Amino acid sequence: MEAKASFFSIGARWLAALALSGAIVGPLQLPTRAAAQAANAEDVAEGMRLYRQKGDCQACHGWAADGRKMDTQMPDGANLRTTRLNRANLVTAIKCGRPGKGMPAFDRLAYSDGRCYDMKEADLRRQGLQLPDPPATLQAREIEMIVEFLFAKVIGKGPMDRAACIEYWGSDVEACREFAK
Repeated sequence: MEAKASFFSIGARWLAALALSGAIVGPLQLPTRAAAQAANAEDVAEGMRLYRQKGDCQACHGWAADGRKMDTQMPDGANLRTTRLNRANLVTAIKCGRPGKGMPAFDRLAYSDGRCYDMKEADLRRQGLQLPDPPATLQAREIEMIVEFLFAKVIGKGPMDRAACIEYWGSDVEACREFAK
């Protein structure tokens, strides 16, 4: 019964942290560039590069961020095209990962001081939760650029088709040939 209680307490803490990140942290932050104006094309392009290369997000979420992963060894990633996470919650998910769900924490200090879901490494171990190692850690600005890319090119943009693929890549690349004209 004690293990069940701790499982539920981690879930409650995780949900509370997500709720608080949008309700408390979000309004206290200065407006981001995305909130104030259209996303900067250079930041979107850099966010796409970080998504594909440094973060290797496509290994789990797929190159089109639709959940069709690239590597069968990797966990199944969410379809980011249909996510309902807001900006603050998406930043938190990337920074802190999803303990026990296969999503790594890209913040190098995520569980060192309680900054993520009010938990430390010892709390994760005590709960029996694991986080895979990320391919690389990301700086806060890099996480922001990935989020800019996702909101500009992925989230709410519908399923991938040939026209969307060409727009996504900027030209008719090999990946777009799987979609009918």
